[in-house]
Amino acid sequence: MVQITLKDIAKALNLSPSTVSRAMKDHPAISQETRKLVQAYALEHKYKPNTLAMQLRTNRNNTIGVIVPEIVHYFFSTVLSGIQMEAENDGYNVLFCQSNEDYEREVRSVETLLDARVCGIMASQSKTTTQFDHFREIVDNGVHLVFFDRICTGINTDKVVVDDYAGAFNAVEHMIRTGCKQIAFLGATSSLPIANNRRMGYEDALRKYKLPVENRLNRICDTVELARTVIPELLRLQPLPDAFFCINDEVASFCIQIVKSAGYRIPDEISVCGFTNSYLTEVTDPTLTSVDQHGFEMGCTAARLLINRIEGKETKQGVVSRLIKTDLVVKSSTR
Repeated sequence: MVQITLKDIAKALNLSPSTVSRAMKDHPAISQETRKLVQAYALEHKYKPNTLAMQLRTNRNNTIGVIVPEIVHYFFSTVLSGIQMEAENDGYNVLFCQSNEDYEREVRSVETLLDARVCGIMASQSKTTTQFDHFREIVDNGVHLVFFDRICTGINTDKVVVDDYAGAFNAVEHMIRTGCKQIAFLGATSSLPIANNRRMGYEDALRKYKLPVENRLNRICDTVELARTVIPELLRLQPLPDAFFCINDEVASFCIQIVKSAGYRIPDEISVCGFTNSYLTEVTDPTLTSVDQHGFEMGCTAARLLINRIEGKETKQGVVSRLIKTDLVVKSSTR
């Protein structure tokens, strides 16, 4: 069904477009009879105002853009929920784009949002992004930019991050205190600051308890596909890992399945800990210990920071950085 315009209504009712426009806004200069006629016709034919056109005419825009690596990922879906709630409470519309962990798609997403004349953008970069000109273009266009979770260290702009280091340190310390000594770390590519921070938290916890930091136990394994290859390889090591600290809950849940299939008891022989505290922690057997990174709070915080920048309420010069604390949620997969 083709959307009708103000000009279509004007033509059908033999009125001028300006009269129709005023009648739709209940302008007192238009007779009540004409206002009722125009509004009834608009309602019957499901007229919807062209928001973008109005914004261009008035030079006001209340749309903000968001770029995430994956919408289906539990953490990012909770972040998006927080962003949407905070934005809608302040009268802002939200345009979501998914990079799908692809640099080229991320670049196109930035172009799409800039073409849509958004007044601000929140972004979490893809793990394949190594060039950042598209993010610089946002700032160069005078559009406010806030990074969340996966931040781009090469761009001088506001950011909201999780305390990944402390989250990892506390998780690994918990496993050490419950008797684990050969703890494997299933991490991600070092190009992402979050991956480096979690690895450093893992290594510093080992150092605190005088345990060796071994390269053989530190592997890139942040997808289910990698888990199917990497975890069986680690289970063939001697001495055997007695714990796995995983960079996300998806890998941790598959880790539980693979370890059990190999004949080991969880947590008696091998402990497993994830990172996110998603719904998966309740459906694994045993239930999964995980680090809660409070995605909804992150979304609300990032949206509030961006809106405050747009509206001039955040006046601090330079970079504003917000830190979201983590909590270790201990369940049955660790001793």
